[in-house]
Amino acid sequence: MPIKIPNQLPAREVLTHEGVSVMDEKTALRQDIRPLQIGLLNLMPNKVRTETQIARLIGASPLQVELTLVRIGNHKARNTSADHLISFYQTWDEVKHRKFDGFIVTGAPIELLPFEDVTYWDELTRIFDWTTTNVLSSFFICWGAMAAAWHFHGIPKHTLAKKAFGVYRHHNHAPASPYLAGFSDDFAIPVSRWTEVRGADLPAGRGIDLLMDSEETGPCMLAEKAGNRLYMFNHIEYDSTSLKEEYDRDVAAGVEIAVPHEYYPSDDPTNPPLNRWRSHAHLLFGNWINQVYQMTPYDIDDIGAGSDPAVA
Repeated sequence: MPIKIPNQLPAREVLTHEGVSVMDEKTALRQDIRPLQIGLLNLMPNKVRTETQIARLIGASPLQVELTLVRIGNHKARNTSADHLISFYQTWDEVKHRKFDGFIVTGAPIELLPFEDVTYWDELTRIFDWTTTNVLSSFFICWGAMAAAWHFHGIPKHTLAKKAFGVYRHHNHAPASPYLAGFSDDFAIPVSRWTEVRGADLPAGRGIDLLMDSEETGPCMLAEKAGNRLYMFNHIEYDSTSLKEEYDRDVAAGVEIAVPHEYYPSDDPTNPPLNRWRSHAHLLFGNWINQVYQMTPYDIDDIGAGSDPAVA
């Protein structure tokens, strides 16, 4: 079954062209089943690109999924039009009364700032706390994962001497994990960050499992059973050209930047890049959606039953 997104959302045309099945309101109602409710807190500057990347991956599920786009209320986006935000996004204040089967928090290009110096840090921490009572399973990506790991467990981020930038081999440390069902023993994932989380800082006895890592760029994904949380520190959701566009932007601006690691054939930026992570991106998000479906109650209001939502 397809993903349900607003009719005029720019991602709809892209996904339809790619063969992803997209559903309208009338068709969704005719099926008479409860769709999985997935929220996307989009912190990235280019919101259209990120919402398309995520919708592409969750829309490949055989389950009916309804995607709700969420933004920080007190932060003004500089790279997305106000009309787009007004038409397609709700602030967290507008959705905090709701329950979600799954909730995704993206990265943001602010990783060199201390967490507490981020202008919307207070609201973001309230959102993190809210997920413990109003969300069945949370999926944090890149800076969003580092921020959540710091908030929930005090896991620090460390500044790198140079940017981790390119496509790196990763190892499967938990082949029995339902999130890694069907994963190869090793696989490629895009990385683009100036900071890292270190394995030595992961707390023992907290039920946090290291699912995948790279010898060159460290931990990539953690799973926390108690909170049904996934922390993905890299960009498995990236398009084929995402790293190219970052590289071209920096070159054009005169910023010193290395050619992305093992991204272009023969390390030659004049060659079209190859996407070597697409299948594992679909597999990971499909496994997550399947786990959410297996765990969620039929009555979505039963999520967090017995707890008082932290919505203050």
